[in-house]
Amino acid sequence: MFYRPQDGHGLPHSPIKAIVAPRPIAWVSTRASDGTLNLAPYSFFNLMADTPPQLVFGSTGSKADQRESKDSVSNIRDTGVFCVNIVPQVLRDVMNVTTAPLPKEVDEFAKAGLTPAACEAIDCPRVAEAPASLECTLSEIIRLEGEANFMVLGKVVGIHMRDEYIHDGIFDITKVQPLTRLGYRDYSYVSEVFSLDRPDQS
Repeated sequence: MFYRPQDGHGLPHSPIKAIVAPRPIAWVSTRASDGTLNLAPYSFFNLMADTPPQLVFGSTGSKADQRESKDSVSNIRDTGVFCVNIVPQVLRDVMNVTTAPLPKEVDEFAKAGLTPAACEAIDCPRVAEAPASLECTLSEIIRLEGEANFMVLGKVVGIHMRDEYIHDGIFDITKVQPLTRLGYRDYSYVSEVFSLDRPDQS
């Protein structure tokens, strides 16, 4: 089958997010300018560079009580900082609570029963229960084609890792079992890994 996105696919549901999968999940925590805490997951997310570390996440859609985007993007635009928390599969149901489009004055940390912890380099909360958190300063917010599509670029200025996930000097993904997003309403998590040497490293 072949289809042009502008013409439609003729299937019950769009397949594009099932094709580009799995995708890591950025559990983005922010603080509004009035002090309200916010936490929301984004599956259009990845690391873009490592020296210095830089990452990106995409926000689609908008809320009636925000200017033109969602709470996360609005808060980041106002404050210039945010934190990306990694979601382990054991917190999948808790993460799902934070997907709800709640009013901007609602604190998702409290709603989900999570513990906000202070970041070290930025004025923003992180999820204490997360196996790792990346403190970020805003580099740029880019408006993408389409209604309310935004790309948020950030520079990682602080990294938290819980000690129980570090073994022999390596952050152990098989212990973290990070949650990943697939298509439709499907998720998965990483539980097995394998290594490959590059041709120039063998």
